[in-house]
Amino acid sequence: MKTTTKASSPFRLYCDLFGHNYEMTKKVTKHVKEYTCKCCKRQLTTNSNGKLTELTPKYQEINSILERIYTNRMMRLKNKRLSSSIY
Repeated sequence: MKTTTKASSPFRLYCDLFGHNYEMTKKVTKHVKEYTCKCCKRQLTTNSNGKLTELTPKYQEINSILERIYTNRMMRLKNKRLSSSIY
């Protein structure tokens, strides 16, 4: 089941003619980010190869799990550095 974000035709026509105007909406990790087109609201993310791919529910789930793992790891590393600098 694939869901896409479709906008009204004037915005899609603009993006078809001039290209999308993507802005980063979420930084999952240092290398994985989510983007949204300002005009047609199309959502993309980076895949395992570093290429942009459409943000499907499968990729949303992958990104949320990846973000949780990355955040926990960064917190552990930060705590480790703080505890080692005390001694």
